[in-house]
Amino acid sequence: MKISIIGASGFVGKSLVNEAIIRELSVKAIARNAENIPTNEKWVEKIAVNVLDTQKLTDAIKGSDVVISAYNAGWTNPNIYADFIAGSKAIEKAVTNAGIKRYIVIGGAGSLFVADNLQAVDTPDFPEQIKPGATAARDYLNSLTTNKDLDWVFFSPAFEMSPDVKTGRTTQYRLGKDQPVFDTENRSRLSVEDLAVVIFDEIEHPQHHQERFTAAY
Repeated sequence: MKISIIGASGFVGKSLVNEAIIRELSVKAIARNAENIPTNEKWVEKIAVNVLDTQKLTDAIKGSDVVISAYNAGWTNPNIYADFIAGSKAIEKAVTNAGIKRYIVIGGAGSLFVADNLQAVDTPDFPEQIKPGATAARDYLNSLTTNKDLDWVFFSPAFEMSPDVKTGRTTQYRLGKDQPVFDTENRSRLSVEDLAVVIFDEIEHPQHHQERFTAAY
């Protein structure tokens, strides 16, 4: 199985690449600056591509069985909303043009429903500094649901998935759909390493098709 990982130099992307290495899967690791992808494993091909260059991205991912998008327009980017939407739609178009059906998007937790018809991103206490990016991820999910051709899946991480979550790779988690998963301490948390486990478990044993899901401890 050959996997393309877009955004492979980012916080989530690096863990996805590491999990692919653990499972000895062939990877095309794609980033704007491929030199920032920290691996020299022989079955990881590092490719430098700007996701907005749809033709170059299409060529880069051709032949893949699955494309994972961990694309992030940058949390400190003042134009994050527009850039995230544009980048995500460019990636979706490249996946379609490359003839690849399985497309997995690592989105945000802000679109999870915390009450009837109320998403986390719309609550008064949602952090203002990440609201534009979270709103972009939510709006892209709404757009993606109209795509009936790709076998897509949108993954919303747990609310707590910062570098401070030190749990590491446990391979233990619980799945959910549109509502957050909470533990016995009423916390929704998942390490970035276990996020990668969740995604590759889904790749190897598909359970979700044209829908969103989430996971936490």
